This record gives sequence, C-alpha cells and structure tokens, in this order.
Amino acid sequence: MKRTASFYIITIALVGIGIFAVLHFGAGLPPPQGTAELLHSTASKAKPAGAGTDSMLAGLSENLNDPLSHLFVQLLVIIAASRLAGTLFARCGQPSVVGEMAAGILLGPSLFGMVAPDAFQFVFPATSLGVLKMLSQIGVCLFMFVVGMELDTGHVRKKADVAVVVSHASIVLPYFLGVVLACFLYSHFAQPGASFTAFALFMGISMSITAFPVLARILQERGLTKTFLGSTAITCAAVDDVTAWSILAFVVAIARSTSIAASIFNLALVFVFIALMIWGLRPALPRWLRSATAEHADPSKGALATVICVVVSASLTTEIIGIHALFGAFLAGAIMPEAGGFRHKLSVRVENFSSVLLLPLFFAFTGLRTQFGLLNDVQGWLLCAGIIAVATVGKLGGSALAARWSGMSWSESLQLGALMNTRGLMELIALNIGYDMGILSPRIFTMLVIMALVTTMLTGPLLTLFRSRQPVVDDSHSPAAA
Repeated sequence: MKRTASFYIITIALVGIGIFAVLHFGAGLPPPQGTAELLHSTASKAKPAGAGTDSMLAGLSENLNDPLSHLFVQLLVIIAASRLAGTLFARCGQPSVVGEMAAGILLGPSLFGMVAPDAFQFVFPATSLGVLKMLSQIGVCLFMFVVGMELDTGHVRKKADVAVVVSHASIVLPYFLGVVLACFLYSHFAQPGASFTAFALFMGISMSITAFPVLARILQERGLTKTFLGSTAITCAAVDDVTAWSILAFVVAIARSTSIAASIFNLALVFVFIALMIWGLRPALPRWLRSATAEHADPSKGALATVICVVVSASLTTEIIGIHALFGAFLAGAIMPEAGGFRHKLSVRVENFSSVLLLPLFFAFTGLRTQFGLLNDVQGWLLCAGIIAVATVGKLGGSALAARWSGMSWSESLQLGALMNTRGLMELIALNIGYDMGILSPRIFTMLVIMALVTTMLTGPLLTLFRSRQPVVDDSHSPAAA
C-alpha cells in the first residue's frame, strides 16, 4: 500500500512539474502571425482589475443567457407548471391532460405575460421559440405514434355497424356546421391570403375531431372501460380518429397545393404511401423484430432503433409529401406488430417520455400563440361562446342521434355524445397545423383553443348529468347489446 502511494505521489509531482516547465517555456514563444487584432479586441473586453465580484456576476449572467440555459429554464418552468396544474385538475375530477393544456395557455401572454412581463420575456424570448417549436413537434409525433399503437382494429370489427354510423355522424354534422360557420367568419377572421376553401375545411375539422386518448382516460377513471357504453365509445372514437385524421390529411394536401393537378398528385402520393406501409412494411416488421415480439422479451436497443427509424422515415415521408409529419407517425404506430404484447411494452416507454417532457412543451408553445387579449370586446366573447355552442351541438347532437337510431337508450346516447365531444390535445394539434399554414388568424385560433378546452372540460359534468338519468340496469341487458 505504501509503495503504491509513493508511486502515485511521485508520478503526480513529476507530471505537475513537467507541465509547469512547458507552460513557462511556451509563454516566451512569439505569438502566431495575424493575431494582433484578436489580442487587441480581447484586451479591450477584459474586465478591469479589482472588479472581481462584478466580473463574476457578469459571467454568471452571460451563462444564464446562453440558449442552452434558456432551454433548461423553460423545461423547468413548463414541466413544473404542467405537473402542478395536472394534479389540481385531477383532484377536481378532470383528466390531468386538461390541466396540462390549461397550464400551457396560462404560461403564455394571456396570464404569465400580463402579470410578469419581464419574467415572461426572460423565460420565453422570441429567439428561443424556434427550438421550443421543434421539440414540441417531436413530442406530438411521438404522441401520435402511441395513439396509432392504441388502435384495436379487432375491437373495431366487432362493433363496426354501430361504430361507423355513430362516428361518421359525429363527423359529418359538425363538419357541415363548421363549413357554414366559416361563411360568417372568413372575411374577418381568416389569415390574410388564405382561401375560403382552406379556411372552411379547417373550420369543419376543428368542429369534428374527438380526442381518443382523453376519452379513454375518462372512461378508465370512471370505471366504464369494460361496460357496453365504454367499449362502444372507445370503438367509435377509434373510427372517428382514423376518419378525421384521414380527412385532415387530405385537407392539408389540398390547402398546400397550388393547383388542382398538384392536389391530385399529392393525394395519389398519400395513397401510395399508405399502401406501402400496410401491405409492404407491416408484413416485414414481425421478421425484423422477431426477438422483441417474444412473449417475455423486452424490446432490445436494436429493436428500439428499428422502430425509431420506421417512425422517423414515415414522418419524413409524409412531411415531404405535404400532409405533415404526424400522419406518418400515426400510421407507423398503427402497423406495429402486436405479438407478445410488443405494442404495450413499446408504448409504455415512449408515452412516459413524451407525455412528461415533450408534450408539455407543445402545450406551452400553443399557449404562447393563444392571446386572450385579442378577445377584448363583448362581441368577441359572444362569438367565442357561439363557436363553443355550435361545436357542442354538432358533435354531441350528431353522435347522440346516430346512437339512438342504432338502438341505444336516450341516456346512453347522450353519454356517448358527451364522450365524443371531447377534443383535447387532438384539437390543438389540428389548430396548430392550420395556424402554421397561414389559414387561421391569431384571433380565431384563440377562440378555437378556448373551445377545445371548454368542450373537453364539459365532458365529465355532462357525463355525470346524463348518467344520473339512466335507469339502474345491467349493461348486458341494453337494447343495443342484442
């Protein structure tokens, strides 16, 4: 032990003396040519002697203003606010994701920017929003990938008759009302340069989307997942999801095209991509991921790398085609193999990461675009209330009427309509697409964000109200179960 310690001390001492000697010798060497101006500029920026404390504080301030430091500050603020609001809303009987949405809006200029403008400018300077947007888009793509994996096509086939009728009715009626509403809003609320066709199609989409993940969480929290109503709602929402996002993909392709021929070409590319994913890539994935789809095996690093490559490639393809990257991520999730519980094991890993870190960034970025101050008169708030009413009547009413026509009781039909009226995060994704494409103005964007938040928050109370009117019977004896 002593011999080892002696060797260590001698080695450190000799190396230290050697480094000191080399540095002393190198200090006398002539400087490289062409560095005189650089040395002069460096000397002019040097802090005067004796200003040690000021120099250190200035250095800390400079480090804090570094882009990476700003990103870390944003992450801390956004994640903390998101967790706090999610917990508070959950205690009030609302899904935690609604609280996370609200936290993102409150961190924007509507509250944080109004109460503490200097702090708001420090946390969210304009120069940092580009990085925040990119990270939020990655979070949305990962979220849509998980949503795609949660689709149960077998469950859809079992209830295809009711699901298709109810889900399509819940899309067609509100979509029509949204297009009609666009006639009254286009001249004053569309973004300058946006065509009426694009604006009207986006208004229809904003009225007709259902948030499948939020709906599933509400059913789980209320213990309705295994009931007739719960299984029907899940199936209808899955069909609604696929249909609405397919329509949105076509709307985006049309809106981004400069001519009819370009629209037809983009739509043809979409069909080719879907065909390649379903009939080309989907059969090959089980062979590529054979070890990962075993019953008790966890996905290996190689399997995860393969999955990530599939998601990124699909997202890149749809982005190049012109229908947004999230559609590729959604389809990549839908074609993942189910053997050995692979989807569940994969979704747990991806969802935990995206929902805790990346999705709150998306909510915050949406909140930065939402400006309640734009609704600065009674007319603006009345119009916002009218949009909420039209969205609720179209979605809830269309779903309830179709469900009643399919044989469900009025109580069950209205509960199903309330569940289908849940918009949540899916609505925010669609609205941000319309905003980024220059179709929705900041004012109508703010109104539609409020509509998404209010209709989602109404789901729980409406479900309780309609359920209180339902006779106490076993779901297996429901007329629609026959």
